[in-house]
Amino acid sequence: MQIRFNGRVVWITGGSSGLGRTLVETFARAGATIVWNHYRDPEQAARLLQWLHAHRVPTWMDEVDVADSGAVQRFVDTVAERFGRIDVLINNAGIRDDAVAWKMRDDAWRRVIDVNLTGAFFCSRAVIPIMRRQGQGRIIMISSINALRGKRGISNYIAAKAGLIGLTRALATETARFGITVNAIAPGMMRTPMTATLPPEVIAQAQREAVLGFLTEPRDVAALALFLASEYARAITGEVIRVDAGQGLSSAQ
Repeated sequence: MQIRFNGRVVWITGGSSGLGRTLVETFARAGATIVWNHYRDPEQAARLLQWLHAHRVPTWMDEVDVADSGAVQRFVDTVAERFGRIDVLINNAGIRDDAVAWKMRDDAWRRVIDVNLTGAFFCSRAVIPIMRRQGQGRIIMISSINALRGKRGISNYIAAKAGLIGLTRALATETARFGITVNAIAPGMMRTPMTATLPPEVIAQAQREAVLGFLTEPRDVAALALFLASEYARAITGEVIRVDAGQGLSSAQ
């Protein structure tokens, strides 16, 4: 089974590092035109842009705060003007600001919800009219296994990621008649810049939870995203698929 995206435009939010960069590279290797945004990450963005140019990948990027609806719409309008279409949106942009609920600041709650959930809504809302005109499209949310099971100290993050699951099912219902599918991926713990600052004992616990004996890697998630964005997944919508090396099967918390 070979999946190719030649002539297709794939938009990846939060594309400059971590899982986002792996998603960019995976779809680029499959022949896609890559559009992506970052926010306050110019060094990583410059390195990825250099990689894309070196591999002669058609691309365009900009610095966009996905929690700013006006900035998102301007980005989408520019992409539509440049390329004439958007075939795939991967809502990957996300942040963390951890604390137990009784110690969480107001701004920490709001900002994580704004970026991780509201930002995904803004991006999806902006691309759906384009996908409707095309008569097809794929929207993929990056959620988390913790949205399905809960976890201490990250109530803002879990609320946002659980919200993405509800948003996935709502949008899948609303857009199906236009040939658009909407699905969510729920990764387990991955070694990315976001998780690099976690205490070692947290990572060790995740390792113990993973019944396959290893932690999920960004390439595992990117492989599923590639499939869900392809015609092979044309009959799949409204689903939440875990990619967690069996971490969610463990009762350890």
